[in-house]
Amino acid sequence: MNILFVVAHPDDEVLGAGATINKLIGEDHNVAVVTMANHAAARANISATLSEDQAKAFEIMGIKKAYSADFPNIQMNTVPHLKLVQFIESCIEDWQAECIYTHHPSDTNNDHVMTSFAAQAASRLFQRKPGVPALRQLVYMEVPSSTEWSLDSSSNRFTPNMFVEIGREGVELKLKALEAYAGVMRPYPHPRSREAIEGLAAYRGSQAGCLYAEAFESVFFRA
Repeated sequence: MNILFVVAHPDDEVLGAGATINKLIGEDHNVAVVTMANHAAARANISATLSEDQAKAFEIMGIKKAYSADFPNIQMNTVPHLKLVQFIESCIEDWQAECIYTHHPSDTNNDHVMTSFAAQAASRLFQRKPGVPALRQLVYMEVPSSTEWSLDSSSNRFTPNMFVEIGREGVELKLKALEAYAGVMRPYPHPRSREAIEGLAAYRGSQAGCLYAEAFESVFFRA
């Protein structure tokens, strides 16, 4: 299956699904990553070598195909929705994507929300354009330090219903990929600390009765 991960920023792909991406590639799925804001103008603690860091993380996870846009960081709400959608559509068409993973729309990070809305709209491309494969699945990820801060109680918060067992080796691979990004990891008890990442994987695994897991919310599935 051709799978596309659509994320707002470099590091979101690892935080949300680093071990799952590696597992999917190991199962012979074709995985590509779309990054919407490929710089860190508003992220003072993130390395100036962000593109190089992402390339290292991709190598650790096994990712060989990537698409990058240069929409403004933490200002994606200033970009016309159609432009965001059309860029993602171009990636879907090029990759012939059948499955899309993206952010949860109730995330507290504005760029994550805008990316999610655009990915949702773009996921219908197959209904409008011949030659685009039918969408098989649309999945939301959780990004520690953002998704859990869903403070709008009127919105539907992240509710996992899909768990990918990653094992201890998957946790270590995820941590290694995160550490490729200078400035991303923080001391405990920050959600992007080693202890918190391990703890979340253990908790999600216990919810599903397995040894460590990454959790997702599957919102569309076509068998």
